[in-house]
Amino acid sequence: MRKKMLNKEERKQALEILQEGYPGAESELNFTNPFELLIAVILSAQCTDVRVNQVTAELFKHYKTPEDFLTLTEVEMENWIKSTGFYRNKSKNILATCHILVNQYGGEVPQTREELMELPGVGRKTANVVISNVFGQDAIAVDTHVFRVSNRIGLANADNVDLTETQLMKNIPKKMWSEAHHWLILHGRRVCKARKPNCEICPLTELCLFHRRNSK
Repeated sequence: MRKKMLNKEERKQALEILQEGYPGAESELNFTNPFELLIAVILSAQCTDVRVNQVTAELFKHYKTPEDFLTLTEVEMENWIKSTGFYRNKSKNILATCHILVNQYGGEVPQTREELMELPGVGRKTANVVISNVFGQDAIAVDTHVFRVSNRIGLANADNVDLTETQLMKNIPKKMWSEAHHWLILHGRRVCKARKPNCEICPLTELCLFHRRNSK
């Protein structure tokens, strides 16, 4: 019978290897406050962090707060963020979110997952990124990299992001959730790539269920 997940000791070893490989890992999005991170994560949907950083580097020079953003029309916002893709929906969601931040939260970003997920354009992944990166709350945000890498290695065995998050929360010590999120992202970007994983340079090959299955 094919093994579906690593056992407790194997998970511990895998996390130690990832921690050693990506010490001090943190978000690759550039931001200086919770609002900037919120906007950057909304823009990062279907877009690279590199591109988002290029856009926000200019955008945040001119518009720094939700109140500033509300001086823009949807079309003006679209022109600022066009290169991130899906810019019409992103523009609409960002401005709607800014309205809520100003009218309900005094221009501040709310600090709970539930409140964040009520904002337009903010799903569970985005909310988890914000609460873990700027509010110090333990959370695992499951993006495409985390989903792919964790299921390949065997830290999870799920066919959707919600179940993957549930399994990772069970299989990874809570105090490591936020860090592990960054380790998995970086490993996905640098080694365990979607189309062609670089198994020949991966330090996890002896543990990784994907590698074990495909090297037989």
